[in-house]
Amino acid sequence: MLDALWTPILAGDIPLPHRLAMAPLTRSQSTPEGVPTALNAEYYAQRASHALLITEGTQPSADGQGYLTTPGIYSEEQIAGWRKVTDAVHAADGRIVIQLMHVGRISHPDNAPHGRQPVAPSAIKPAGVTFTASGLREMPEPRALSTEEVTATVDDFRRAAAAAIAAGADGVEIHGANGYLVHQFLSTHTNQRTDRYGGSIENRIRFAVEVAAAVADEIGAGRTGIRLTPGNPFKINDLKESDTDELYPALVQALAPLDLAYLHIGHAGDDDLLHTLRKLWPTTLLLNRAGTDIPTRAKDVEDGLADVITVGSLALANPDLVERIRVGAPLNAPDPDTFYGGGAAGYTDYPTYTG
Repeated sequence: MLDALWTPILAGDIPLPHRLAMAPLTRSQSTPEGVPTALNAEYYAQRASHALLITEGTQPSADGQGYLTTPGIYSEEQIAGWRKVTDAVHAADGRIVIQLMHVGRISHPDNAPHGRQPVAPSAIKPAGVTFTASGLREMPEPRALSTEEVTATVDDFRRAAAAAIAAGADGVEIHGANGYLVHQFLSTHTNQRTDRYGGSIENRIRFAVEVAAAVADEIGAGRTGIRLTPGNPFKINDLKESDTDELYPALVQALAPLDLAYLHIGHAGDDDLLHTLRKLWPTTLLLNRAGTDIPTRAKDVEDGLADVITVGSLALANPDLVERIRVGAPLNAPDPDTFYGGGAAGYTDYPTYTG
C-alpha cells in the first residue's frame, strides 16, 4: 500500500518527487516585524525531503496579522527573510510554497503592527481569547469591510503572491480554511453582508474565487493552490457552517476553470462530500486526514481519493519523515508544549534517523 506514495506527480508547474507533503503549521518564530529568521530557514531546510513544503500561514498585509511573531510577505524586509528560507530549501533539493493567510476577525489590535481593529466580512465578534504580548485578551468585534475594501483586500493577496515569487517560493497556497478571512466569507455565521459578497452561495464564494483568480493571474495558475476545510471539522476559530453540501461543490466548480495547481482539503468528517469534491476537482488534490496513521493516508492515494497526502505534527517531529517511512523506522513523538514560539526546542532539535 505504501508503494503508492513513492511515484512522482506534477502539481501544476511544480514537479513533486513523491506523494508525501508537509502541511502548514503555525510556529510563531519570526521577528516581531514578521521577518523570517535563520531558525525558520533551518526548520524548513531540515524537512526538504518532503514532496512539498507548505509554509505556516503568512499575512499578505498588516490587516492580515492575528498572532505574534508570525511571518508576513508584503514588505521588502519580509521578502528578504523569505529568500533565505527558500534558498535553504532549494539547496536541499526541496520545493516550497508560501501559504497566504489573512486572519480576518481572529485577531486583536495588540497583535497588529498598526494597532487597528480587526476586519471581517461582517461585524460579528468571535468567541474566545487570543494570546497577546500582555497575555490572553478577549477578541474584539471586528469592523466590516466595505465593498471597496473587499476589492482592495483581493489586491493585497495578488501583491503578496508576487512578493512570494520574488522571495523565491515555488508558488503559494491561499488559506481558505480554519475560520480565517476567506472562510469567513463562505459562512452565513460570519458573513451577513447584503452586497455582492453576501447572502446567496454564489455571492459568498465570490471573494474566494476572486482571490484565487487574482493570484493565478499574477503568478500563474500552475503555481497557485488553495486550502479548504469543508464544515470546519476541526472546530477552529468559532466558525459554523450549515450548508456545506451545497456550498463546497459550488465553490469547487467555480474554482475548477482556473486550472489551479492543486486543491488542499483538510478532512475530518464528511466522506460523501469529500468523494463529491474529488470528482469535481480537475487537477491535483492534496488531502490532510488529521489524526490518522500513514497507512490510512496512503490508502487514499492508492484508491485515487487523493493525489498527495499532507502531514502536520508528524512532519514537525520527524524532519526526516520520508526516510523513516521508506525504511520502516520508528517515529519521534511531537511535543505540543513547544509548538508555538521559543527557540530551537521542539522546532529544529528533533533527532534525525541514523539507521
